[in-house]
Amino acid sequence: MPKLQINQVAFKFSVDSTELNTLSFRFATYRSYYPNPRLLMKILLVLFALLFSQWTVAAPVLSINQVAPGIYVHWGVQEFSDTKNHGAIANIGFIVGQRCVAVIDTGGNPEQGLALKNAIENTTSKPVCYVINTHVHPDHIYGNSAFKNTGAKFVGHEKLARAMSVRGDYYIQKAPELLGIALTAKDIIPPDILVNSELDLDLGGRTLKFTAHPAAHTDNDLSVYDPQTDTLWLSDLLFIEHLPSIDGSLKGWLAELDKLESISYTRVIPGHGPLVTDWPKSMQPEKEYLSGLLIETRAAIKRGVFLEDAVSTVGLSFKGRWKLFDEFHRKNVTRAYAELEWED
Repeated sequence: MPKLQINQVAFKFSVDSTELNTLSFRFATYRSYYPNPRLLMKILLVLFALLFSQWTVAAPVLSINQVAPGIYVHWGVQEFSDTKNHGAIANIGFIVGQRCVAVIDTGGNPEQGLALKNAIENTTSKPVCYVINTHVHPDHIYGNSAFKNTGAKFVGHEKLARAMSVRGDYYIQKAPELLGIALTAKDIIPPDILVNSELDLDLGGRTLKFTAHPAAHTDNDLSVYDPQTDTLWLSDLLFIEHLPSIDGSLKGWLAELDKLESISYTRVIPGHGPLVTDWPKSMQPEKEYLSGLLIETRAAIKRGVFLEDAVSTVGLSFKGRWKLFDEFHRKNVTRAYAELEWED
């Protein structure tokens, strides 16, 4: 079972030898009084029901923190997705309204999705009405199947369904090797509700505002704003401590940060890293890194530096300032080079 941060573990069995001896004695006694096999079977079923009632069954429950009234977050770990953490690395959680609950990202594997679902049920009796996937990356969507039969509608960027379709087979094929988990097509659930610009969804006395962003971290980034608490759930458009990872557009990401920087928020929830309460100050390291990457990559291209040399020289001054630099930086340079190589 994937390693999760949970409050309880599944299936604690509590039947001692005295109870088993008592059952054996009762079976022998009732058999002598009731030789009829059918009647004896009914009695045995009653006895087993009494026995099973003494079992304690506790489902896995994901650890969560309430960061504002009705807003709950499970804080991920600053690690690279692998077979030890099974992809359970991102910040995920839910928002509770008067009528129902909106889940925001479901985790890096089906078991984490189930643990999140159990955490919701432990927190509120209100049903889940929406499951929001903020973008296509595995650490945010692989828990979707836990919510498939809840009656909830899945919500995503207008380009999310296509991204899932393009990557789905690869994700399923590589999950055992890269994450140590098994997936099927049933775990990759596309959105029912597509956001192509902005959308409001009511949870009952609480309206969430969704924004579908142009290509930035990916080409299917969705953010969620809660006016009631002035909280922006920015997901992977914001990385704190963890090196930003480019899978969309470097220039587009910087353009989105410029827009967001001009707006004040009480708190911002990143996709990776701790809660932000000093926006936009905490966003500046990400902006500085992406800006530096843009400037240095552009300069290298103008000097005629080939890609294989650029990935070994561009942006190295940032190495000691970010976690997971070695895991993501070369890929970022490659993405930036491809985007900037043919710009006017």
